[in-house]
Amino acid sequence: MSRECFEVSVEGKVAHIRLSRPERLNVMTLGFWREIPEIARELDARGDVRAAVISSTGKHFTAGMDLSVFQGGETLDTNSVAARGRFRQKLVELQQSFSALADARYPVIAAVQGGCIGGGVDLATACCLRYATTDAYFVIQEINIGMMADVGTFNRMPKQLPEAVVRELGYTGDKLGAERAERLGFVNGLFDTHEALVEGALAVAKRIASKAPVAVAATKQMISYTRDHSVAESFEYMNVLQPGIFSVEDIQRAVGAAKTGKAAEYEDLPPKQA
Repeated sequence: MSRECFEVSVEGKVAHIRLSRPERLNVMTLGFWREIPEIARELDARGDVRAAVISSTGKHFTAGMDLSVFQGGETLDTNSVAARGRFRQKLVELQQSFSALADARYPVIAAVQGGCIGGGVDLATACCLRYATTDAYFVIQEINIGMMADVGTFNRMPKQLPEAVVRELGYTGDKLGAERAERLGFVNGLFDTHEALVEGALAVAKRIASKAPVAVAATKQMISYTRDHSVAESFEYMNVLQPGIFSVEDIQRAVGAAKTGKAAEYEDLPPKQA
């Protein structure tokens, strides 16, 4: 399907989602917000996608939100109960666009080059893993234009970085450079060039795709649940989840592959309605 803001390909069980408007610094237009949840859900519905990489083109990963998303300015009006209702409805819609990535059964990897600005940080925090070029940086740009970030940054980033660092970035709008981001654990690894970054992120995705997909999907689900609940609650959840996904066949495949040195062949996840 033709996309306005993305190029999408699937090879060897790995999806590659590429922001494809470098001439506009990959700003997040209306088309972007419509397409990203569609892509995430369509890939999830297939069942054969086991990992995904989101990369970009041009100088920057993304310059963030395009204010054309708020066409006519009506959505930004909060001067009445009805107007505030419209504002909230639009906000939830934007938030759900990135939650589609977080909720997908497959792990999602962000490959960030140059600037990851404003909404780009919201996007990066919704991904499972983040890799970056050495010259990359992250900016909570919203505070620099007189507003609070509201599409996921402050909901997810405090679980991914020390609170004091999130406060610093959120209050000042300063850049978080790639080297500091890796040192703090927000970024998983650094690459010298954009080409090496994409190649490296895809290599990680391929390693994930070589594992039992049911176990990988459950691992993503379990880690996300544990992040948001107590240790005791997470054990209760695990004790329900594990019996439902435990596969002796997949274990036998993995053990057999380790003995023979050949890649294990696992069944795909079942397709589901997008």
